[in-house]
Amino acid sequence: MTQNESTNQPVKKFRAGAITATVWDNEAKEGEGTYKTVSFERSYKDKEGAWQRTTSLRMNDLPKASLVLQKAYEYIALATEA
Repeated sequence: MTQNESTNQPVKKFRAGAITATVWDNEAKEGEGTYKTVSFERSYKDKEGAWQRTTSLRMNDLPKASLVLQKAYEYIALATEA
């Protein structure tokens, strides 16, 4: 998690199974407005049964990652055009 992500609330989240894409609002330098970024992660349970998160994907995760990233792109593109 970056410093911006720890202080900002997500704008939107898209989830497909264990894969999540999160849209964030960010402040541009010196009052030049805002811009959006997208982070993604995969949730999994470790050997002890505790939930963990990673940005590493397995081959079977790729279709879901593609889907949530496409949805995040659509959300940002459509909001920008309005």
